[in-house]
Amino acid sequence: MTTRWLTPEEQRAWRAYIAGYLLLEDAIDRQLQQEAGMPHAYYSILANLSDAPERRLRMTDLAERLKMTRSRLTYAVTRLEKDGLVRREDCEWDKRGSVAVLTDQGMAVLESAAPGHVDTVRTLLFDRLSPEQVGQLEQIFTQVAQGLQGDGGEAAPEELPWRRRSSPCSGTPQPGDRAT
Repeated sequence: MTTRWLTPEEQRAWRAYIAGYLLLEDAIDRQLQQEAGMPHAYYSILANLSDAPERRLRMTDLAERLKMTRSRLTYAVTRLEKDGLVRREDCEWDKRGSVAVLTDQGMAVLESAAPGHVDTVRTLLFDRLSPEQVGQLEQIFTQVAQGLQGDGGEAAPEELPWRRRSSPCSGTPQPGDRAT
């Protein structure tokens, strides 16, 4: 098998991506730690729950949205529970599952942290890009994410740690789900 080495252009693009990603993630994490007392991962949990119907998601669905292992998510949600920002409930019709629910206190913390977070993201990323580049950024990373997740028509890679068949836990079993 022959190694397909990166071209000089690809190598520069790869290194630019790594540097940009690491610097941006570090800056966002520091801002959230300083202003909201939480890491970016915890903020992301609160934000995803706030977008969900009734501010609740099954843990496996939340892990998939966040691209986070279930054990890492469980640890984070346990910490957020201790702070009163999230609570866990049993899934009403699937006793194997649990649901993360954003509390009113968690929503208030999120609403307080969001302006600083958005300002940081805007200042450090979007203010540096043209509208055309914003569209390109979306297209590029949508394509990369779809390829990595198997969303482009191929079978989903089983090695993704957050992949697991799950259901919405809305109280209504979905076709093919096992009701208990």
